[in-house]
Amino acid sequence: MSKWRPHTTGLVVSGLLLILVALVVSYMYRNFQPATEVRLGSGVFAVQLATTDEARIRGLSGVDTIDANGGLLMIFPNDAKWGIWMKDMKVPLDIIWMNNDKKVIYIVKDALQDLGTSKTFHPDDPARYVLEVPAGMVKNAGIKIGLVATFQLRKEE
Repeated sequence: MSKWRPHTTGLVVSGLLLILVALVVSYMYRNFQPATEVRLGSGVFAVQLATTDEARIRGLSGVDTIDANGGLLMIFPNDAKWGIWMKDMKVPLDIIWMNNDKKVIYIVKDALQDLGTSKTFHPDDPARYVLEVPAGMVKNAGIKIGLVATFQLRKEE
């Protein structure tokens, strides 16, 4: 009977590791979808997609650097005056709100958390998408209110 115990233990450990890997992959997939390309002004940004409440709340908090043409595109379920919370931000951002037609409706340039505060930025009008890119990209890419972005989303987003 004892000769079966190591084999059973190995199977249990292997099974638990497999479940753990599956959970980690599932968590990562739910919170940050694969990169998509956003074209806006003269800029082309390779951004991660934040499609869940958890991913949108986290945003880019705690990130030390962002690629020059990188960023995060938050996709909300409906149009509203979605606030962007700057808690734990380590790098300044340009934040761009777009409506359901992907038209830029509001911009905050060079947003960074003030030490000791957790500032929240809100647009004047309802938005469906929020694009966070490195500070300075709005100016460098000539992004202005009224421009329309181009990007493709999968059907379920």
